[in-house]
Amino acid sequence: MHVYPDSLTGHDRVIYLLARSRYDKHLGLVYDALNPPDSVACFEGTAEQCDLEGMRVGIKLCPRSHANAAALRARVPFLAPQCLGLAPSFGFGDRLGLATPGHVRALASSRLRPVFAQQSVREMTRTGRSPHQVLDDAMWGVFQQGFREGFGADADHLKTTEDVEACAAAGFTLFTIDPGEHVDDAADAASPSQLAEKFSALPWGALESDASACLARYAGSRVELPPGAPIEWAQTDLLRAAAKYGKAIAHTARLYRHLAWVKGDQPFELEMSVDETASPTSPFEHYFVACELRRLGVHWVSLAPRFVGRFEKGVDYLGDLSAFERSFAQHAAVARALGPYKLSLHSGSDKFSIYPIAARLAGDLLHVKTAGTSYVEALRTVARVAPELFREILDFACEHYEADRASYHVSADVARVPRAAHQKDNELSATLDQFDTREVLHVTYGSVLNAKAANGSWRFRERLFETLRLHEDVYGRIIERHLGRHVAPLTKG
Repeated sequence: MHVYPDSLTGHDRVIYLLARSRYDKHLGLVYDALNPPDSVACFEGTAEQCDLEGMRVGIKLCPRSHANAAALRARVPFLAPQCLGLAPSFGFGDRLGLATPGHVRALASSRLRPVFAQQSVREMTRTGRSPHQVLDDAMWGVFQQGFREGFGADADHLKTTEDVEACAAAGFTLFTIDPGEHVDDAADAASPSQLAEKFSALPWGALESDASACLARYAGSRVELPPGAPIEWAQTDLLRAAAKYGKAIAHTARLYRHLAWVKGDQPFELEMSVDETASPTSPFEHYFVACELRRLGVHWVSLAPRFVGRFEKGVDYLGDLSAFERSFAQHAAVARALGPYKLSLHSGSDKFSIYPIAARLAGDLLHVKTAGTSYVEALRTVARVAPELFREILDFACEHYEADRASYHVSADVARVPRAAHQKDNELSATLDQFDTREVLHVTYGSVLNAKAANGSWRFRERLFETLRLHEDVYGRIIERHLGRHVAPLTKG
């Protein structure tokens, strides 16, 4: 059995460690067998004794169960997620629960604070994982690497009170509210009369206001935001902003208050996200949303507007970089003036062309979220060490892409994906550098993980996990390199 040396940590007369056999990992406790600490009894496992240099030593080998994870978190402070505040941060989403060791190494000496447990409700549903599993898997990876600097846990894209309660019970510290279903995208193309109708029909009771009071609050048509970034609007812009985001603001306030009630005196942080909407958030709309949330007593640490351009999955930014820079500068000015709070970049995987821009303009007020890129790089690992399994997965993904793309903003064309059968084994890894291949694999993860054979057994899931566990070092190096490319330009900013 191999012991991960970085995992060794001592607390209250117990040495905790993580050890690996061929197929699994175990928590180990080492202690004085003649005077065992009370905490040893809190862990499920099998205890033995041996003599070591004249001392009777107790060794307890424990499964990586949820109960043991919770017991370990309660005794080793750096293994419990924490609030990260306004420090620049990076979300390392991990759909398989195996990438955290590579994520820790990718972070290296970066000034970014990590969110190692990050998963949306949609991802948890498609991967068959619970909030507890997401948090536990990240914690075991942190433990393995001995990362002691603290990490966050982001319950991403929450839409209901049930989502909030489940993730709060698991111990998440950052709660990303997604009111996208309450955003009225039709407001962008609405006529003045339609806007007036939408405006008057807003849920003014939930907004704790009325139409005339709202008009009075924004009677001015210009606000100066340093450094020299004025925001101007006409009444039509106000009506459009309110019609577009009014219901979303009310929904966010409702979930925030429910979250505050659920958490009680436990600290937590909030993000509001409207990134998965059809049209960009203008700087004035951002200003309006922030002002209204603040008026309603909502406290948040980050906000994710829908930025200009296209943030597709697992590929670089698609759009005019100059337009993005101009717009992002105004959004950053709003975040500084009305917070400060961080701007959050969702679908942040592989957006290498905009990282330097965002880091320069936002400074420390920046959070970037990734998730699917670690899954795609897991498949790169499979391509290198189990090429036939990769061929099966790629062919299957191409067959299911058209159905699976429905819930994503993507533009890949399956016809442009290189056929796996035509690639030599040593060429398969390079196909993952191709735009269409990355997107196709990125959005079909749920179908791949849940596919069943005719006899009811998993078609890919067990083989995929077994391959990654057996080749942990290869996967770790690939993740470290690829996510390190994300972290480096943000750190330099």
